[in-house]
Amino acid sequence: MGLALGSVVKLTRDISMPIFGIGTAGAKGDPCVAAVREALRVGYRLIDTASMYGNEREVGIAIRESGIPRDKIFVTTKIATPEQGARSTPKALQESLRHLGLDYVDLYLIHWPSRRKRLATWEAMIPLVDRGMARSIGVSNFMVHHLEELRPVDETPAVNQIELSPFLQQDEVVGYCREHGIQLEAYSPLTRGRRLNDPVIGRIAAKYGKTPAQVLLRWSLQRGFIAIPKSARPARIRENAEVFDFALAASDVRALDGLEKGLHFDWDPSRVP
Repeated sequence: MGLALGSVVKLTRDISMPIFGIGTAGAKGDPCVAAVREALRVGYRLIDTASMYGNEREVGIAIRESGIPRDKIFVTTKIATPEQGARSTPKALQESLRHLGLDYVDLYLIHWPSRRKRLATWEAMIPLVDRGMARSIGVSNFMVHHLEELRPVDETPAVNQIELSPFLQQDEVVGYCREHGIQLEAYSPLTRGRRLNDPVIGRIAAKYGKTPAQVLLRWSLQRGFIAIPKSARPARIRENAEVFDFALAASDVRALDGLEKGLHFDWDPSRVP
């Protein structure tokens, strides 16, 4: 099968990133602390947060309470659209680090391709790596035309975090990222739970003795995507991680590929010029 919970991929600047983590969008307060703490206990080593989630403080508390050395945990956060810009970007990361209680993040992403500020923001993020505030930088929700705008800058995004599932495979931007060495990270890989009753997924889940959610996560991993399912429920956090003891047959991957419908369960950034 070749994959394990601790497996990593290489980013630009020779940074290693875990292929599996926990998303924290929507988690707040003590439940967020408990969820991240449980994920770390189970073996997750990638934690995804963002300024706009309003939970960086809770994520930082869970990291410290885990007792796991900081350099063993890969922390991602993101700059929100109102914070973007040449002068405000460094201040935004400083504020995120203050909330997290950390000296650096492992990955800093532009959360959304702001129409007027995305290029200036990207240029402002590069020195943050040199200053040791971020080990790597990337983008989220960037389509091909957004990525092309960054091409003249002498720094390729390490990661593009986009919505990916069998129902939204985004072949154009996926192909572009593969061609340019940009790792793909799948958010909402479980379709926000809205397609877990699909009969194709159900049939495949029954074949392997797995849940529909586990089948979707395994599809993401076998497609070469970094997966960050979100959950605040300890049992579901553990269940989501139990996807490394089986592999989907090629015929089942093709069956899941056949579910493509262009369905967004979150934002649709393709509409941003």
